[in-house]
Order: sequence, then C-alpha cells, then structure tokens
Amino acid sequence: MVCILVSTSIYKFFKIPYPYPPMTNSKKFSVVLPVFNEEDNLEKLFAEIRTAADSTGQNWEAIFVDDCSTDQSLEVIRKLARDNQEVRYLAFEENRGQSVAFCAGFDAVESGIVVTMDADLQNDPADIPALLNAFDKGSDMVVGWRAKRKDTFWKRIASKIGNAVRNWFTDDGIHDTGCSLKVMRRDMLMNIPRFQNMHRFFPILMKMQGASISEVIVNHRERHAGVSKYGNWQRAKQGIYDLFGVRWLMTRQVSYTVREKK
Repeated sequence: MVCILVSTSIYKFFKIPYPYPPMTNSKKFSVVLPVFNEEDNLEKLFAEIRTAADSTGQNWEAIFVDDCSTDQSLEVIRKLARDNQEVRYLAFEENRGQSVAFCAGFDAVESGIVVTMDADLQNDPADIPALLNAFDKGSDMVVGWRAKRKDTFWKRIASKIGNAVRNWFTDDGIHDTGCSLKVMRRDMLMNIPRFQNMHRFFPILMKMQGASISEVIVNHRERHAGVSKYGNWQRAKQGIYDLFGVRWLMTRQVSYTVREKK
C-alpha cells in the first residue's frame, strides 16, 4: 500500500473554519454501489466485498442502488439481500444517473464511514482494508489511485487529459479523481452540494468542507462482463460544463465564524 497525503489548505485559503470535530473510530462502515445493467458482475462482486470486509474485523453493510436497470440486476440484488443480512438495496423508478444513485445510497447508510465503488468489478474490493487503514490514520477522505489502469489506450489518454484540466481548474491535488473507490466521512459527505455528475468532484467538494485527504494506490482490473456506459466524448462534454460550475461554487462559498453566542 502506498499512501499519499494531499494538502488541505483550501479551507484556510477560503478562511473557512474547520467545522467538524475529529472522528472517533467507527465500528461500522457502509459500501455504496450504484448499479446499472451489471447482472453478470454482482454475485462475484459481493463475494469479493464480503471477503475484504470480513477481514477488517468491523461491522459493515453493502447498499446497492439499482438505477432502473433493464437487465436482471435487480433480481440478483434481491437474492443477495435475501441471502445476506449485510445487504440492503434501493431501486429507482427511473434512470437518474450515477451521482443521484450515490446520493440515495449516502442517505440510506447506517454508519459514519462510507466506501464507494463501481459495480463493474474493475475496482478491486481487496483494496478496501488498505483504504480504511489510511482513513483510520486521520484522513477524512481516502481516494484510490489507479496507477496502472486496465482500460483502452484512448480511455487512459482521455483520463489523463481530464485529470490535468480538472486540476488546473480546481487545484485539488488528486491524481485520479475518476476512481470510484473512495472512503469518506458521512457527516462531511452529507453537507456537500448535490448536482448531476458531482461524483466526479468528490475530492474538491470534500475539501470545501475542510476535509483532509490522502491517496492510496489501488489495483485496477479489466471489465469482467457488460459494457462501459459512457464514451470519452460524452464524458469530456459533461466534464467541461461541470468544471465551470464547480469553480463557481469554490469562489462563492459562504462561511462565518461565531465570536460569541448565548
């Protein structure tokens, strides 16, 4: 495991008082997984999550959020919930996108620690203990860094360009914000602004809450089954549009310090 501490001076730059007390060790964590047409991945994915989560010795739960899948994903999730007490799920009436699915999962968790990951098996659940270990050392957020990506050449190039542009706009200092494998404090997470595609900006949004962030190099795998839901051009168009919105949020954040109260 390689852990990299990222500067957290943003709340000082914006003169934002650190609003959260240090987090005491939690006895439970929640894995939140948005799902859209991943029927052939879910059983294998949950088996790997169980192995990794049980190895931590902590209580845990897995929350699947089905984003109105058109395959048999929901049936697989229902079976997992029937057979495993750790599994809970939500199923959307209509397709709302990954960010909304994450938000619904965050609202449903029953712990103070949230682990996020994709359901396509490219994120490796075996990395969860390492991220939790880094989190327990004092970070408010830990971000996975896919140093050796198992994607197509053009997808890797698009990701590098996207990360460079995002860093130029936001100066978040994160190598791989597109990696869905993350650990975050739920109390901070619940206070970040919510909007479409917000999941691509979790690090800077958490920093705006005063979060300390570290990175851990994680494994990345080829897709086990199914197909990618987004193309490079689609990601680029949405990402550029969203960057301007996030930059606006950064410069318009409101804060105050109470001198006295009764």
